[in-house]
Amino acid sequence: MSRPVKRTIAILIFSEFLMLLGMSLIWPVMPFIKNDLHLSALDMGIMSSLYALTQFVTSPIIGRMSDKLGRKPILIGGLALFAVSEVLFALTNHLYMFDLSRIIGGLAAGMYMPTAQALAADVTNHRQRAKVIGWLSAALSGGLILGPGLSGILANYGYKTPFWFAAGLGIAGMLATIFWLPDDRKLEKFQDTLVQPQASADWKAVLTGPMVMLFTLILVSSFGLQGFESIYSIFVNEVFHFTLNDIALVLTLNGIISLTIQVLFFARLIIWLGEIKLTRIAFFASAAAVGWILVTHAKWAVTVATLIAFTAFDLLRPAITTLLTKQSRDNQGVINGLNMSLTSVGNIVGPLISSALLDWNYHVPYLVVVIFLAASFALTYTVRLHAKTA
Repeated sequence: MSRPVKRTIAILIFSEFLMLLGMSLIWPVMPFIKNDLHLSALDMGIMSSLYALTQFVTSPIIGRMSDKLGRKPILIGGLALFAVSEVLFALTNHLYMFDLSRIIGGLAAGMYMPTAQALAADVTNHRQRAKVIGWLSAALSGGLILGPGLSGILANYGYKTPFWFAAGLGIAGMLATIFWLPDDRKLEKFQDTLVQPQASADWKAVLTGPMVMLFTLILVSSFGLQGFESIYSIFVNEVFHFTLNDIALVLTLNGIISLTIQVLFFARLIIWLGEIKLTRIAFFASAAAVGWILVTHAKWAVTVATLIAFTAFDLLRPAITTLLTKQSRDNQGVINGLNMSLTSVGNIVGPLISSALLDWNYHVPYLVVVIFLAASFALTYTVRLHAKTA
């Protein structure tokens, strides 16, 4: 790689980590916003879903815009809007403004993340691309995993403090992009000619055989994660009387454990168990852990079960995604696009259903999550893989 390309990749990784870190700061402070402003769990669920819905709707539109306008202006705009959304969230105490803040945040994510992926693909050749996309994915995962724990710590100085901090991260990323990111129109770009997908053939090939079941498992795992995570802090605060420090400790431990396992042990687990066995174990472990939370009365047990559940979720998605990419060599664009779309659907629907059920009964949302995860565990036995991935 040339020096400008290396600097481009470094800025993308830095800014994506900061943005995802800021996006995930909301989770630990949700019960305190809810209680302080006398909101319902459904209000909080709508807040979460508006973000995912806006990102889902705007991502393909913004992708086409970045092709015409260039990547750098879209990246700068996404980071600026992210900072605006966090400042708005920190300033307001009105529900409609919280919702507006999350819509702006979803637009920021829809602008930044697909554009960053596109720019990374523009400036790398076929051999380099998988490694660079892996770095961007690690930055995304790292931000999502570490953000809640950091939020819990910052919220000790006031539950609005994490959002001021996130706004500062957005501004830092924006300034780094303005001054240090090279103009993408002047960088050498690579065009792969190995694969020329044909849309009708792609969709027909993708939605057959074991692929349908794997996509179903992607949707269910996304729903399960968001159904669990989106109400977690509210649930443990109101049912087990977890304090802000308790929530921060649990989420910080989860971040450290999950990131360590993903970085150091995921590849080894795939070699040892294979993707389908790892997926099966992760579904079983997550269902058992969420079920344990429903029946226990001890804080230590809730903490241990939470760590098991989150770790299982963090293994599920990359394991299933790896399986998907191995099932077809010629349809990676369609596979990854459908993967992201189904993940977004789970991110939209999960918080809405869980928060609505939480207002009705505190234990019903997690009972529904357990049922879905247990059913998915059973469905893994119906997946018949191609011989090359077995």
